[in-house]
Amino acid sequence: MKINRRDFLKMGGGAGAAVALGGGFWKWSQFPVAEKPNAPGVEKWIPTICGQCMGGCGILVRVIDGWAVNIAGNPLHPVNRGTLCPKGIAGLQGLYDPDRIRTPLKRIGKRGEGQWQPISWVEALQMVTSSLKELRKNGESYQLMVLGGKYRGLMRSLWERFLEAFGSPNYIDNQFQWEGTPTEGLFLTQGIYSTPAYDLENVQYLLSFGSELLESYWSPVQVLRAYGYFRRGKPGQRGKLVQIEPRLSITGIKADEWIPIQPGAEGILALGIAHMIIKEGLYKKDFASNHTFGFEGWTDENGKEHLGFKEFILSEYEPNVVSKKTGVPVDTVIRLAREFATNQPSLAIGYRDRPFHQMAVSVLNGLTGSIDTTGGILIPRNVPYQAFPPFKKDTIAQKGLDKERIDGGKGLRRVIHQPYLFAQNVLSGRPYKPKALFLYYTNPLFSNPKPDLFSKAFAEIPFIVSFSPYMDDSTHFADLVLPDHTPLERWQDDPLFLNNGFPVLGIRQPVVEPLYQTKATGDVLLTIAKLLGGEFRTALPWNDFKEVMAYGFKGIFEAKRGDVFGLQFEEAWTRLLQRGGWWAPSYKTTEELWKLIQERGGWWDPLYDFGEWERIFQTPSKKFEFYAQGLKRLASSPLSKSNGDPSFLPHWEEPKKMSDEKLYPLHLHIFKTMAVTGSRNANQPWLSENFGPHLLERWITWVEINPHTAKELGISEGDWVWVESTFGKIQAKARLYQGAMPDVVNIPFGLGHASGGRWAKDLGANPYHLLGDDLDPLTGNPIQRSPRVKIYKA
Repeated sequence: MKINRRDFLKMGGGAGAAVALGGGFWKWSQFPVAEKPNAPGVEKWIPTICGQCMGGCGILVRVIDGWAVNIAGNPLHPVNRGTLCPKGIAGLQGLYDPDRIRTPLKRIGKRGEGQWQPISWVEALQMVTSSLKELRKNGESYQLMVLGGKYRGLMRSLWERFLEAFGSPNYIDNQFQWEGTPTEGLFLTQGIYSTPAYDLENVQYLLSFGSELLESYWSPVQVLRAYGYFRRGKPGQRGKLVQIEPRLSITGIKADEWIPIQPGAEGILALGIAHMIIKEGLYKKDFASNHTFGFEGWTDENGKEHLGFKEFILSEYEPNVVSKKTGVPVDTVIRLAREFATNQPSLAIGYRDRPFHQMAVSVLNGLTGSIDTTGGILIPRNVPYQAFPPFKKDTIAQKGLDKERIDGGKGLRRVIHQPYLFAQNVLSGRPYKPKALFLYYTNPLFSNPKPDLFSKAFAEIPFIVSFSPYMDDSTHFADLVLPDHTPLERWQDDPLFLNNGFPVLGIRQPVVEPLYQTKATGDVLLTIAKLLGGEFRTALPWNDFKEVMAYGFKGIFEAKRGDVFGLQFEEAWTRLLQRGGWWAPSYKTTEELWKLIQERGGWWDPLYDFGEWERIFQTPSKKFEFYAQGLKRLASSPLSKSNGDPSFLPHWEEPKKMSDEKLYPLHLHIFKTMAVTGSRNANQPWLSENFGPHLLERWITWVEINPHTAKELGISEGDWVWVESTFGKIQAKARLYQGAMPDVVNIPFGLGHASGGRWAKDLGANPYHLLGDDLDPLTGNPIQRSPRVKIYKA
């Protein structure tokens, strides 16, 4: 038997562990011979898409005799190329969760009591269709609303088509809007309200304003692979990362430099850096002249003169002013400006801060021309689905769609969704109260700040239906549960993009037969449409969601771009052909395309088209806007009728004082870890075991306190303490952490479910109960990093 060096070291490590445990290596390494070994089973490896987060990683599921037994990364999938994060590896725990909802449930007690009666799908669908028919009969179709969470692709189109045929404008995104990517900053500067691509692999200097890249980025494996290339993928070059945030996170630990800053002050620091770049003439003058609007003063069509960004920034955000607000030394502000402007390509990224604070970070990329360029911000193309067939709306639907949306504005595809205004308007009854609410992939009673607001709103809605496969905080208050399949049991498409802007379409397909009496929500919607009859049959003509996917995928074939997933060397060949105007895919018909997508895991287009400025800038000026003219197009914006120029320029908005600073002396900073980032995998014990790896914490909620602050408060390592704000209090374990600023305490989000499975319910605390309802006037979302708290022993 040959033993290589790696095997020898593995054996040596195992032997050392065995000796430490008191046993010999031979004894430790042997297992009893099974008396009746299992007969060899039929083995298959099935490609699909991980459903543990929004990362879109391709996986291969090992199936033996119809049972999924292992998950590995799909080496053909360009997002992860065979690698996985802890959440992906734990995916089987979602499938085999012993606390899954196994059949439709009807509430038989009071809401929140947890008393349920299992019912058949026939009875469940009859309940839903009867309620929907009653709404349309009474001319109240607009009083149906859907709260949708984190998902992508044709399911979103199907929901919108269903509401369009039904006659309701009320589809409202509730995708953790408070914690998402800084889309408002992109909208204000480029007129696009979606997530951009950051070409991280090719950046030379990365300036991160509170972006938790290496902990809770939307596509964690993709960003970790990019970080490795950013650091070591270019011989002789090593990208520099500067992390600016109130807490020393994993990203800060891995960065070249961590700059501590007062919570919520990242935006004004960005403006101070912009001040120095302009003052020293370090900005890209050709880009500013040819591709931007509002940098210099300008005159509108009525002859009115307007203040330019350059003049405004030079007068308002000098380094000494910025230093006092942020706690960052003046010389550091100046140095960051010089480094950012002179180490190209450079890129500034931020978090979901207030819109004009996001804009402040975005304009740094505008000043350095890091827009639609290698190592900059890219706008990926959409996956070219075939559009749904047209249909004629009936009178009831047309009247319902003309109604104002319950969160303000009109139309199913309104740019900004405001779930908090929905909750407030339900309570006030303005413009009306919904009579039916559908919840799909969202848990607002847990994942939204101020969850009590949503609890009160739910109490005012007569009929609530949840499609969750798991019992969660929001499903617990539903009247009817129509449990979805888990991701490993259903068909679903998953469109996304790579850091370099390439569009990618992954396919999620069943790897096992459904374990219980559950149904895919897409199939349920199509069944309801048939039961409603009339125009619904024309609007949604498919029999199941697999047919919807096959229909939509025809657009990919007709686009004549890209190819199905393949080995990495095939990427270069596909790109070379497309650049030369050739298209030579692995398929010749739509049927072959559909077959190969199932075999390999998806399709992608490995070519980014630079210089298509009409796609990159969708602002009124068709340029990068330092002056946000697009705000005047939003009738619901409180600034739409404002005449003050600073209101449309990137500026810092002083946080409102919510409480007595002497009584509540500490800032609260809430963060996420990679393992537990939301509620969809809350009942998976492998992940709770890895909740806080930097402190070796698991299964509990902790609060990170600076050691000097803890000493002043009489708090020791491991003490149980109360963290209290004016809105509520939670209990947590004190952990003394050198990476905590003296006046800032840090609490992880992820635990504290009031309902759920055995490994989720009543474990830990939810720090969102400490937050208030101070909403940003533009987005309607809670203002981050504004609350203050006090801490004392429990």
